[in-house]
Amino acid sequence: MKFDPADIQRLQAKARVYWEWLKRWFEPSNLAQLRPQLEFQTGVLAGFALLASILLGMTNCSTEATIQRRLDEDLLMSLTEVIPADLHDNDMLRDTLSVPSAGFNIGADETLVYLAKQAGKVTAVCFKFTAPDGYSGAINMIMGIDRDGNILGVRVLSHKETPGLGDKIEAAKSSWILSFVGRSLENLAPAQWTVKKDGGAFDQFAGATITPRKSVQAIFRGLQLFKANKDQLIHP
Repeated sequence: MKFDPADIQRLQAKARVYWEWLKRWFEPSNLAQLRPQLEFQTGVLAGFALLASILLGMTNCSTEATIQRRLDEDLLMSLTEVIPADLHDNDMLRDTLSVPSAGFNIGADETLVYLAKQAGKVTAVCFKFTAPDGYSGAINMIMGIDRDGNILGVRVLSHKETPGLGDKIEAAKSSWILSFVGRSLENLAPAQWTVKKDGGAFDQFAGATITPRKSVQAIFRGLQLFKANKDQLIHP
């Protein structure tokens, strides 16, 4: 692309005018006159705010891709904990389907489901969900379910439950969360989807019944979500 020499000269002339104006504006004598004025002080504050915004924007742009890669790595690690590697040959992070979940009380109106496929056939699904009513707040989990509705694995992603009591829902703290493997809506009646203290099939923790109770109930609702959308998920 060629520039007209006349246009370049006009731009250079404008630049010289602006530069001379800036030099005059920043002269100590001029600044001394402007400094007491409210408009000057407001302008300085606005200038610093604008500069800070620009710097923050540049920082965000430069780190956004790195942050997203780290998030994808963390999610992939969680997926591999609840979906066996031999059940899929696809990229589950890219193979997804969104289903409505407002009626299931799992923390979202829409739930993104990750599909595990082998030779193009869905073998299992995985999705994140929430028990919104834990003892100390929301309990965020992820669950893998095979195409027949059997649980392949459940893991807790985050929670605020009491250390030493409610935190036993973590796989690193106890084996309790592993007790869901193989469970389904077919081999447990609805009344059994709670803790033994309530007549259910799952252990509670000494001194912390609410945490496991609400976790079990949320897992049950997650299975109901899968059942309600099974045809769409298994045959996308």
